[in-house]
This record gives sequence, C-alpha cells and structure tokens, in this order.
Amino acid sequence: MAIFRFLFRFQPKLPCQIRDILYLCNLIFLKFDHSIMKRIFALLVCLLFTIVAFSQDNKGFFSRLRNAFVVHDTVYVFTDQNVNDSIVDENDDDENDDDDDENEERSEGIPIPIDTLDTHDMFRKVVLFDNGTWLYYNIDMPFIPYAMESDHWTTEKVHSYNDIALNDLPDSIQLVLVDSIHRYCIPHPGQITSQYKYRWKRAHKGIDIGLHVGDAVYAAFDGIVRAALPINLTGGYGNVLVIRHLNGLETYYGHLSRFIVKSGDLVKAGELIGYGGSTGRSTGPHLHFETRYMGQAFDPERIFDFENGTLRSEEFMLKKHYFSINSHYGQSDKQSLSASKKKPSEPKSSKSKKGGSTYYSVRKGDNLSKIAKRYGTTVSKLCKLNGIKSNKPLKVGQKLRVK
Repeated sequence: MAIFRFLFRFQPKLPCQIRDILYLCNLIFLKFDHSIMKRIFALLVCLLFTIVAFSQDNKGFFSRLRNAFVVHDTVYVFTDQNVNDSIVDENDDDENDDDDDENEERSEGIPIPIDTLDTHDMFRKVVLFDNGTWLYYNIDMPFIPYAMESDHWTTEKVHSYNDIALNDLPDSIQLVLVDSIHRYCIPHPGQITSQYKYRWKRAHKGIDIGLHVGDAVYAAFDGIVRAALPINLTGGYGNVLVIRHLNGLETYYGHLSRFIVKSGDLVKAGELIGYGGSTGRSTGPHLHFETRYMGQAFDPERIFDFENGTLRSEEFMLKKHYFSINSHYGQSDKQSLSASKKKPSEPKSSKSKKGGSTYYSVRKGDNLSKIAKRYGTTVSKLCKLNGIKSNKPLKVGQKLRVK
C-alpha cells in the first residue's frame, strides 16, 4: 500500500492510463484482506487492466469501467457556428422555410465544397470544404465520343479527310471552343514569325511560332492524339502531332524535336505534349501550328490572340470562305469572301519577270543555297546566271536571276 500512497502524490503528472490503474489497484487492496492468494489475484487483475488500458485505446467495456472511477479533464471543441443559431423560439411558426432548406445540408453535418486547388497532376484536384477539411478529387479524363475515333480515324497519315471536298462542307459551322469544364492553352508563348498565307510558291496553311530547340509545346484544347508521326512519314512537317478535339477541330504541331505522347492518348488543354525543334522542311527552330476542320485549314489567328495569349471568343463561327489561303484574321467577312474567290498568287514584291527571266529579291537570312533550293536549281547555276562567285555575300533587296 505504501507504494500506491507514494504514487498518488505525483498522480497529476502521470498519464491518464496509469492514474486509472492506480485507482483500480487502490480499490482492490481496500476490498480484500491481506492473504497471499488474494494479493496475487489482485495483482493479476491489475496487470490485466494495465494491458487493456494501453492496447485497446480505452474503448468498449473497459472505457465504461474506467469512466466509473475517473473524473476527466474538460475538452473544448471550437466551431464557427453561432450558438444563438441553435436557440429556437417556441412561438416562431417556421417563418424562414427557405433558410431551413438552404441550411439542411449543414445541419445534417454534410460539408459543403467552397474552393479547389490544382496539383501536379492535371486530372487531380484538391477540394476544400467549409468545415476546414479537404480531399483529393480525380477529374475524369476527357470524354471522347466513339464517333470521333471511328470517323476518318487514321494513325498512320497526317491528313485523314482526303475524301471530303470543300464543297461538301456547310456554309458555316458554330464551334464551342471552351466551357466551364474544357479550357484552352496557347501552344507556345512565342512570337509569330510567319502567318497563314501563300509564300514561296506554296500555301502556308498555318502559322510559325518562334522558339528554341527543346522549348515546351502544349495541347491547345482537350482531345485525343490521332497521330504521332516521325519525319520519314510526314514530309515537310517533320516530327508532328495531330490532336482531334471534342468539337471536331484538329490541331497540328509540326517540326518538333520529339513528342512525349502517342496515338490514342487523352490530353487536357495545357498538357505538355512535346518539345520544339527544326525537323522536316524548316529553316530554323519554330513550331508550325495549324487548325483544321474536316481536313480544311483556316487561320489559327481567328481563334487565338497569340500576342496576348488569350482566346478571342468562347464560341467561333467558322465560315466556308475562311478555308481559303487568301482569307485571314483582320479581314471583314466581305473582304474574306472576296479574297477567297481570287486565285492564290505569290506576292509581287518578292519576284518579277523581265524578258521572260525570273528574278528574286533577296531577303534577310537568304543565301545562295536557300534560294537555289527554293527554285529547284543549283548554286553553280545561280552564279553563272548572275556572274557572281559562290562566296560573294548577298545584300537585302539585291535582285538575282533564278531562271
């Protein structure tokens, strides 16, 4: 008994489980006499209670038994609910039924989501609740209708709508670009170095965005990768990705150094899909970006404001005359329609004809090798036609005979 009296002096500093056991031991020793067998029985009972107190976390029967002997410390629970809100006037005849319905979820203890946070995984968000708790919420991957993957779906070619003519398309198509769930992203935040137009005897059916080799390239909208093709299968596009989107649009990403997605992958707007490069028919590192509908290209600047990195509108009315290489952003509908009826032609300022010969006006960045390749000739022939040496520097604006 002396040891129990000694420990009772320090009980305020002991853990609650040990204090409970001391109370039980004291009761048992006061109840029984001092015979050896009863002392042993009392010690065994104390040992049993000791094991249970630390292994069962004070639950069930032993919790009720302990509570019968122990006075607990007060525990304060803080809440943001006003205490006055719980006081009900007996004379109040449901004046605010609407408020009762509105607060029904709160009264039932169901937390209400108030905000979301992004994570490193674009398909996972953190949801914050009004009671201070949070949880992870997995966002569904973009839903891709079966028709999208069955209608003119090919993974082995860049273009998949070769059998659909321009005349087969309606005069206008209303396209929803973004909504509360599906967002957008500029493919690369760079400067436009070449626009949607006719150049170098070819229709340039997209825009070029300047970048460095290895710069990140992102998906413009939610969609599914239709084609991820290497240089040997794409011609001038180099390494190219083609993504088909939920509204029927397809976006092309050309001249990539490499891509990190494959055909059939679902992607979200803003997801990293590859890295910029200069593969294919390219004079330097840049991203060739195209927007197409049913295989027909139109000016991407009609959708994106690349200078400010924004979308021009959440919905876009695509008109048939926009598919002309002469139709571009900045024209009125009347100008675009008129331009679409004209035959594409090389700008007059870039070349002229004198006596049946073709002349080229040198531009910044040109050299004899580039000019020869452009006009299907050789450097030696150009030198012979112009009476110059192959190592002679060229000046901007200089006229060279190419044919």
